[in-house]
Amino acid sequence: MLSWLTSTTLGRMAATFFISMLPVVELRGGIPYGIGFGLNPWLSFLSAILGNLLPIPFILLLLDAVLGWMKKKTGVVGKFARFLEDKAEKNRATVEKYKALGLILLVAIPLPGTGAWTGALVATVLRLNPKMSFPCIVIGVLIAGIAVLLISCGVAALF
Repeated sequence: MLSWLTSTTLGRMAATFFISMLPVVELRGGIPYGIGFGLNPWLSFLSAILGNLLPIPFILLLLDAVLGWMKKKTGVVGKFARFLEDKAEKNRATVEKYKALGLILLVAIPLPGTGAWTGALVATVLRLNPKMSFPCIVIGVLIAGIAVLLISCGVAALF
């Protein structure tokens, strides 16, 4: 299995896709992984974008109920729910001030603590409309993906 993930184009695309689904890592780790293992930069970009976006509709639709359940628990689960809400609150001012553009920027900046998962968390905690939030997150992911792609291999290597 490991050999397939690193030695075939489809395997490298699948690995890039799944790495990009992970919170924190997202496409910031997926694109360099794919390129590093010899995947065409554009296939790496496509696989990472799709992997990064797959969990977002589920987060936007289900996270509020999950956080509500988690906050009722004591111990680690309850503390983790409060940690997530505190993380979202740190981004409240930017998103409330700039609305959709603020959410796009939060997702688009490819730095730790930003990204699609954080954008979906903020949108959920701020009770933003998922029909408005999802397109903003998609735009932010595309911008972040382009930035990571350019950083990973440089402009000349893409053409």
